[in-house]
Amino acid sequence: MSPVISVQNLSKKYILSHQSQERYTALRDVIAKSVRNAAQKLRNPFSEPSIDATHEEFWALKDVSFDIQQGDRIGIIGRNGAGKSTLLKVLSRIVEPSEGSVKIRGRVASLLEVGTGFHPELTGRENIYLNGAILGMSKAEIKQKFDEIVAFAEVEKFLDTPVKRYSSGMYVRLAFAVAAHLEPEILIVDEVLAVGDLQFQRKCMGKIEDVGKQGRTVLFVSHNMAAIGALCSKAILLRQGQLAAMGDVSYVALEYLKGDDSNEFALPVVANELIINQYDILQKDAPVDHIDGDQSFVVKVGFEILEAVSAFRLGIYLKLPTGETVFRSFLADWDAELEEMDKGAYEVQLLIPANLLASGDYQILLHASRYGIKDYLHKYGLVKNITIYASSKFNQAHLNEKFDAYILMAEKWTVKRS
Repeated sequence: MSPVISVQNLSKKYILSHQSQERYTALRDVIAKSVRNAAQKLRNPFSEPSIDATHEEFWALKDVSFDIQQGDRIGIIGRNGAGKSTLLKVLSRIVEPSEGSVKIRGRVASLLEVGTGFHPELTGRENIYLNGAILGMSKAEIKQKFDEIVAFAEVEKFLDTPVKRYSSGMYVRLAFAVAAHLEPEILIVDEVLAVGDLQFQRKCMGKIEDVGKQGRTVLFVSHNMAAIGALCSKAILLRQGQLAAMGDVSYVALEYLKGDDSNEFALPVVANELIINQYDILQKDAPVDHIDGDQSFVVKVGFEILEAVSAFRLGIYLKLPTGETVFRSFLADWDAELEEMDKGAYEVQLLIPANLLASGDYQILLHASRYGIKDYLHKYGLVKNITIYASSKFNQAHLNEKFDAYILMAEKWTVKRS
């Protein structure tokens, strides 16, 4: 079966301008540069204009190739500046590639920026027709779906109000409603859904899932790994404009998190009055990152407090590569009084029992804060990647199967014949 999207050796180059040290550019410099470029064109008609010292080439995408089949739900992940939005703009035919080719079969609906295709002076009603026409819907088709779009966007009260008076959340709700009801063969969504409230985000996620179940193709950019894991069947990882990984969501998510230097850290970590000087995963008193599921292991943290603090909380989170939290544990419980910590050095250990976790890849995240006052560590915390080997509690014939549960309970069944 031929792919609905085929990207071959795709590259996109931009020319970045840098401010010259001079306060202004003289007219003679502009003329001289134009003459040089014209002479270069005469010598070689296919050459590009020369780039002076105040300009720099930047490759937002470089030699990217992949195929997407009909019905695939693809999550596109990567750090800011990795090339995700540029890729979507190329696929949406907003910008032309510098090199390579893109072949697309089917009607495309794109939601890349809040209010794309909206006119601020027109009302919500008028913009539904305008935006629908831009996306390729006929007037009859828009009329037929008009009530559904309005109901989905929840903007009935403001339908005849100019959209320049809409909040950013109302903008994105209306824009997404129009794009989602176009019924395209291919739906492309950038991370604009983060603007909406939680209830509307859930509604959008449900709509995207419905689009995928109808056999249409979805490309979804998000930094929310839980949303990627829930919605997408496959994922693409971009790193500095290049394709770093493509495949199963859990595999690509783990590659993303392994290579994300925002989670790299070197001890000691100094954060105001707190110093983290030890953070280890130990099994049989030895540091490990591959753990025998039949044996308990310990998360050991050593830290120093330079001055007495109140409301101190140290937390350990066990997470999946896709971002979901399996469990969390705090030095101070939610219902207990928050810890008052005196100045001094401390060593704490959290024991993870044997036969608790199913086999697989996990992350252990360390977080420290003064609750409700400040975080000591950045929002990602300090992260260590670990792998749990399959516990003997599983039938050995099942070791290669993917389970939908991660906690192995010490079950106690009672059988009574009635």
